[in-house]
Amino acid sequence: MKIQLALLCLVFAGSPIVAQEATFSLWPEGKTQYAQPQDEESGRPMVFVYPAKEELQSGAAVVVCPGGGYGGLALDHEGHQIGQFYQEMGVTAFVLHYRLGSKGHHFPTQLADVQRAIRQARGQAEEYKIDPNRIGVMGFSAGGHLASMAATKFNEKAYEPSDELDKLSARPDFAVLCYAVISMSTEFGHGGSRQNLLGKDAALDSDEAKHVSSELNVTPETPPTFLFQTGDDTAVPAENSVLFYLALRKNKVSAEMHIYKPGPHGVGLFQGDPVLSTWSGHLTDWMRDSGFLASNVQRTSISGNVTLDGEPVSWGSVTFHPESPNLPITTLRIRNGRFKGETVVTKGALSFAGSIWEKTRDSKDRVITTNSVSPKSKEPILFDVKPEGKTPALNFDLKSR
Repeated sequence: MKIQLALLCLVFAGSPIVAQEATFSLWPEGKTQYAQPQDEESGRPMVFVYPAKEELQSGAAVVVCPGGGYGGLALDHEGHQIGQFYQEMGVTAFVLHYRLGSKGHHFPTQLADVQRAIRQARGQAEEYKIDPNRIGVMGFSAGGHLASMAATKFNEKAYEPSDELDKLSARPDFAVLCYAVISMSTEFGHGGSRQNLLGKDAALDSDEAKHVSSELNVTPETPPTFLFQTGDDTAVPAENSVLFYLALRKNKVSAEMHIYKPGPHGVGLFQGDPVLSTWSGHLTDWMRDSGFLASNVQRTSISGNVTLDGEPVSWGSVTFHPESPNLPITTLRIRNGRFKGETVVTKGALSFAGSIWEKTRDSKDRVITTNSVSPKSKEPILFDVKPEGKTPALNFDLKSR
């Protein structure tokens, strides 16, 4: 038996090879909140900026929190690789080097660092061509816990103002939580993260642990959230993501969750795995279709009819593909030849998938997947959706031959 082996290796000598533009201190000189004498040796809180590629610039930005159990930082696969991933998406990334419990820093220091990083991103919106209303937070493992605190505790005053930036909002506009530690007060929590964050004496059922259990802190004001997790993760069980997702549902907060069965804890992008690596594609789709990759996304109602060889399509779908790759893609269901719903105001192309079930003895079901009127035509079906009330009903008669 022959086996074809595919290897995808990312090798860095010393520091990672990165395309960052700037590195800057998180706090003003001499005004670092909760500073300690050992900070000079253990490292001050910093931010590494990965500007979006100019030709791909979407105006969105995200603050990235690497994992490490609040005892270290997985700066490569959960930090700098993520910064490069976002650059390719057209999103500016701010990779946060926050302070750690293993270096003597405990709550609320970490919350202060992430709140400050979000405010810094807003403060640099003009410099990096960022829309201040499309700035998110992302985190992995314990960094996911920090990101979840940013998403649920943005109104909690974690530190005293130090300059004009601290007048800006610390609320992220969206959150991305990857195999995140969520609960600090249930058996599903990560004990090491809890002790590093709160101190070694922090008990599972303590008020301090409940205060930072993010599933208990979700409100209707929590931003839309994307969650990624693996079922085989024994370090941070999937129940963490599930608890947070259910809390979002209870509070009617838009959310999407993907739980893959295989995969250990701490996978990062896991490029090379043909299945698990697809999570980042789902994230890209979610950000696009949630409107985070484009500004001033305008939606409008649309309706129409679809026939195949003159007969109404029994069951199928019509998909609107905007000219801009950053605008949401919309798929509407076709039932008995009709579709109705909302899509974005834009120009683009249409594709159809559907079938006709005929009850006559000599007929066969007909199924079609097409972006042209007939197999003989290679021209795409183009559309122009206008603001509310200005687009007439769309009618399409597709041909199977």
